[in-house]
Amino acid sequence: MSSVSIHHARYEIRFRSLFQEGRGLAFPCDAQGHVNLDDLSDAARNNYLYARALVGREFATPAVHQSDIH
Repeated sequence: MSSVSIHHARYEIRFRSLFQEGRGLAFPCDAQGHVNLDDLSDAARNNYLYARALVGREFATPAVHQSDIH
């Protein structure tokens, strides 16, 4: 395992709205974009599944970013 992959950065996966500039949804994830559904509240889980289902119709393809919140 390389030292580059060993860090404690936090990530989030962002679903940008296709129709409302500056709007979208973001969820905590790992560096590969995997979201732990068990860690989400019921409302957040529903929003995540909604965003995933509507990629290309309401949301852009999601992108993983380092979280602004540490």
